[in-house]
Amino acid sequence: MAEEHIVVVGSQGAAASRVKTTGEQRKAIVAGALGNAIEYVDWGIYASLAPVFADQFFPSGDPAAAFLSTLAIFAVGFFVRPLGGVVLGAYADRRGRKKALTLTVSLMSAGGLAIAVCPTYEQAGVWSPLVLLAARLVQAFSAGGEWPSSVSYIVESAPAGRRAFAGSFQQVSTAGGILLASLLALAVTSLLDDRQLHVFGWRIAFAVAAALGLAVLWLRVRAKETQQFDDAVASGGEHRPVRTLFAHHKLSLLRVVGITVPGTIIYYLWITAMPGYASVTAGLDLNQALIANSLSVVVFILLLPLGGLLSDRFGRRPTFLVFLVGFAVFAWPAYRLLDGGGFWTLLLVELVGVVLLVGNSANVAAMYAELFPTRVRTTGTGLPYAVAVAVFGGTAPYFTTWLTEIGHRDAIWSYVVAAAAVGAVTVLTMPDGAKMDRLT
Repeated sequence: MAEEHIVVVGSQGAAASRVKTTGEQRKAIVAGALGNAIEYVDWGIYASLAPVFADQFFPSGDPAAAFLSTLAIFAVGFFVRPLGGVVLGAYADRRGRKKALTLTVSLMSAGGLAIAVCPTYEQAGVWSPLVLLAARLVQAFSAGGEWPSSVSYIVESAPAGRRAFAGSFQQVSTAGGILLASLLALAVTSLLDDRQLHVFGWRIAFAVAAALGLAVLWLRVRAKETQQFDDAVASGGEHRPVRTLFAHHKLSLLRVVGITVPGTIIYYLWITAMPGYASVTAGLDLNQALIANSLSVVVFILLLPLGGLLSDRFGRRPTFLVFLVGFAVFAWPAYRLLDGGGFWTLLLVELVGVVLLVGNSANVAAMYAELFPTRVRTTGTGLPYAVAVAVFGGTAPYFTTWLTEIGHRDAIWSYVVAAAAVGAVTVLTMPDGAKMDRLT
């Protein structure tokens, strides 16, 4: 929703307290959220088990170089996300959220299956990393459309006074996917010895994720389209979402980038890449790092709906600023503690981080959706979000690992602080969507 469409209600806290979510709305929220979880299982498995399978796709002899090469493929995949955001976002705005969501989960599952059966470098030579790269590009294209389609579907299915609460389940699903990835990685690293883990154990995790995608595909095929989209289609008129966005919503596009920069950098550092980082750079056993990560994500998931309720009650701006200011203060001591720390140190750092991250993750779905009208909402969210994630999120694990390799681990905290500053400037100069009576 563009800025000029904002309608202020008399008391946002009082309005939010009177709103109830119907059974039909809850079913729609669950349908959108579960598929989003599967999208992130593959991403989480890749990040968690990259130290294990890196030498399967690149020449052996230098484990650090192989790990960095695998992370580079992880990063390159993010640069396809803007294409997915444009193509699949426009598809969702023209043909419907439901059709887009069934397509995205199908593509992600196909990519995961391709990785599970990908030949090793010894078996196929240079074709091995090329197959891995192609599979990651398909998944990245899918993820570029999944996020904004899921945001639009979930938030449009929610009542006005519960948009952040409903949107928080989109993040619950994301964190749930990361948690499931951590549990799958933990299972294969715990139940298999090193030889089994390197030969076939990591493949099992990707195969399980692909199979789960089929179940989610069935749920999404049975889901209903949102009433807001049906109403927007019924209103008629020319519909060119990309052209409309750049003609009338340029400021909103920039605001999506400004909101995304701190969220994606810190999320990927704390939730997705922390186990691998602690294992490779701090010398902590990967199995122990995965346990700490899993426990932290459980706490994160439990807190997210509460964060959504607080956002609906007190507003997007104050709850988002808690996240930004908190990490600006916590980043330096966090990375100092990780330097040589053990399991309990990592768990402490992750727990503090996920509590602060609630201020971001419980807010963003509603914040994005409230910036755009229905006919361009998915494209308006997907394109700038994917660009920001490609530039800042996908490169964050590689960048911080590289800083450590060249002896500048103590500089990572400044990267987090700079990202928080970008978010603060953005949120302080935009309207608070919690005061909007309805989406248009």
